[in-house]
Amino acid sequence: MDTAAYSLADIAGSRFPLLEYAPDATVIVDPHGTVRLVNAQTERLFGYYREELLGQRVERLIARYHGNQFEERSVYFADPQVLPMGVGRELYGRHKDGSEFPVEISLSPLSTTEGTFVAIAIRDVTERIATQQRLQELNAQLENANRAKDHFLASMSHELRTPLNAVLGFTGTLLMRLPGPLTNEQERQLQIVRSSATHLLSLINDILDLSKIESGKRDLSFEPVRVEEVIAEVYAALSSSAHDKGLAFTASAGAQPAELVTDRRALHQILLNLANNAIKYTQTGSVRIDTALATWQGSSALEIGVSDTGIGIKESDLKRLFEAFEQLDPTSTRRFEGTGLGLYLSRSLTLLLGGSLNVVSEFGAGSTFTLTLPLVGRPS
Repeated sequence: MDTAAYSLADIAGSRFPLLEYAPDATVIVDPHGTVRLVNAQTERLFGYYREELLGQRVERLIARYHGNQFEERSVYFADPQVLPMGVGRELYGRHKDGSEFPVEISLSPLSTTEGTFVAIAIRDVTERIATQQRLQELNAQLENANRAKDHFLASMSHELRTPLNAVLGFTGTLLMRLPGPLTNEQERQLQIVRSSATHLLSLINDILDLSKIESGKRDLSFEPVRVEEVIAEVYAALSSSAHDKGLAFTASAGAQPAELVTDRRALHQILLNLANNAIKYTQTGSVRIDTALATWQGSSALEIGVSDTGIGIKESDLKRLFEAFEQLDPTSTRRFEGTGLGLYLSRSLTLLLGGSLNVVSEFGAGSTFTLTLPLVGRPS
């Protein structure tokens, strides 16, 4: 409704009930800053009866405002428009009892038959500011907790790895029969000790790597890397495991040697995770690592595939395959050990390297994981 055809008395009457019952305190002032009209919420918010405010200066309701009200009022009335008051400043209202509270204030021109006035909407933001302060405190507590966690993990990294490496070292020495001969039963038990210690060390490394990635503290060093060398290292590390299961394990970097600009340690970890999973979940048949040149996102790229003839993955499970701590067989009697971190870490590292990791699988027939990395350059 156009208010220019009405007087202040009309606006104060029943013609404009929305003003009277507006959720924000609304004060209408003239060009001199004199209060001419207030609504019911103004009485509730400030503790005044409206008769106590009419004819008074609006500054009675505003505390700690150090601007030149007369000059600012003159500027506003020269070009009246809807705008917030005191941008960049903390504004406070003043109750009748003198207590102060934070407010937001917006100004709107109000045209009447008696001239142009200003409608000042005042909102109490005490609860919102208290919530913001509480959130800031909680964020500070979370940052402190994260720092404490990082410190704890750094300390535990040394405390846990040192004795495990000693266990592995002495177990290896015994299995090499350097201190003397072993019975078959002693050798079997030492193999169990070494296998369990290796598994525990792998779990510790996964958890520490996860912490570093999620905190953004996993340092990457991009340099030219010969892919066939990394694949050969992965093959050497896992060939005995594949042989023990009677699997055909092959690895090839293709006829043309490929060189990536990437982080060697991260690439090694990704391929080791993928190949180790392939061997673990394959009972008969083969595991294969191979490469192919490709075009990805409009640039030259290298695809490294890890394929197996293992148990495969159900289509319903593919969508959660790369989530942290996910076990596709969550029962207490599951056949395969692990934390469910290997694929999550591999996907996270792949993203840090600027590439992609995808899987194609047929349940009961095997899976192929494809790591795609740009041949040149590092992610922005």
